[in-house]
Amino acid sequence: MNEVRVLTPTGMLGAGFPPETLTRGLELGADVIAVDGGSTDSGPYYLGAGIAKTAAAAVARDMRMLLRAASAAGIPLIIGSCGTSGTDSGVDWVAGITHGILAEEGLDLKVATIYSEQRADDLAARLDRIKPLPPAGPLDAATLESCRHIVGMMGHDPIVAALEAGADVVLAGRATDTAIAAAFPLMKGLPPGPVWHAAKIVECGGQCTTNPRAGGVLATIDADGFTIEPLDPDNACTPTSVAAHMLYETVNPFTMREPAGTIDVSEAVYEALDTRRVRVSKSRFVPAGQHTIKLEGARITGYETMSFTAIRDPHILGQIDTWAALMRKMIGEWVSGTLGLDGSDYAFDLRLYGHDAILDGIEPDRRPPREVGVMLLVRAADQQTATAVAKVANPLMLHLPTPDMNYLPSLAFATSPAETERGAVYEFALHHAVDVDSPTSMFRLNLPPDADSINPRSDADATHRRPDADATHRRPDAVAINLPEDGDA
Repeated sequence: MNEVRVLTPTGMLGAGFPPETLTRGLELGADVIAVDGGSTDSGPYYLGAGIAKTAAAAVARDMRMLLRAASAAGIPLIIGSCGTSGTDSGVDWVAGITHGILAEEGLDLKVATIYSEQRADDLAARLDRIKPLPPAGPLDAATLESCRHIVGMMGHDPIVAALEAGADVVLAGRATDTAIAAAFPLMKGLPPGPVWHAAKIVECGGQCTTNPRAGGVLATIDADGFTIEPLDPDNACTPTSVAAHMLYETVNPFTMREPAGTIDVSEAVYEALDTRRVRVSKSRFVPAGQHTIKLEGARITGYETMSFTAIRDPHILGQIDTWAALMRKMIGEWVSGTLGLDGSDYAFDLRLYGHDAILDGIEPDRRPPREVGVMLLVRAADQQTATAVAKVANPLMLHLPTPDMNYLPSLAFATSPAETERGAVYEFALHHAVDVDSPTSMFRLNLPPDADSINPRSDADATHRRPDADATHRRPDAVAINLPEDGDA
């Protein structure tokens, strides 16, 4: 193909998009629809718990429109990082929604699922090939074992393998945002420089436009560059809005590492074709000497209970820092005297919303606030202890005066009961990359039984098949196919 048109109607599956913009993308000749399904932006909970951030109804709403569009146009649909964090359960969750819609709509589309979860013992056996990414330190087997879920972040190769095997819909586990949009044009032979740069620009849908709320974008990629335009006729891309997206979620605004290499836009040229469209040229992609897969893992760090009260007493607000210091001191004393616990048994955080909860000590506006929300977060090794500490603090959260007050104020609890048990609290434990000989060997691909074979070398493939643990993630009407070793699917 001389050019490929990549349609990205929204930055995240379940976020919604105007239906007419999807129609517009098909009218413009889209060759593939690519949508991101997840992120680490919302913290480690979703990976650790294996639960999606988005509502099933929201995902189903978007998927119904996307599946109808893909079927009507006869083009593939690619979803990456299914279920927010790309866990196997997240892939199965989106796959279940997808198969339900296909049955309801009477659509005959071949659905491939790609699983990216990793087993701690498999990774422990290759610790010598795992390197920390700053600021993480060296990795040990105990850290791997402590993780509830570990995923590897795939590049484009597993997605290409699924497409070449005959999949109409690809539901991938954890993947780079760019790989989702880059896979199809790379499979069609377009040069990696413009492909990877275009994929980076469209990853968040309309965020590279002057009105991100108006819907997504279409990127037309060819041998010399790419053109990007918004799907809403009243929206616009400008050289600034397009170039600025390289600042988004990157360490360096000119380069960005992918599993297979590095996007380099240091010499890229951004030109306005008209008031709505931008042409980008001279993007480069530098292949890596070593293919790497980034690892993400989350583990439980304790259990948390939250209490929230609000202050509007001007006397307290006039010396809110003094009040907060007294609150911290009193909580420690009351918990020690009542429960016999010290700082090694629990921890708490007091956050003053409306004062300095976000910027803390660097808050530039030091004027007394009109009202402050006080959030107490207590963390302990078990839920019972965390809640007990929050309950001991309850009278202080309701009536604590400043040292110069001769009466007890009444503050305003937001809820009854005042204590909310948040359950397990997670943290990211892995920020590492593993060297791999094959860009596909860490991932498992399931296809419908009538899909084309992707690699006749079954004997060679069999040596890289994961144990039967992956059978728990296989639909009864699907077959597991081993991804090729040479990465040239």
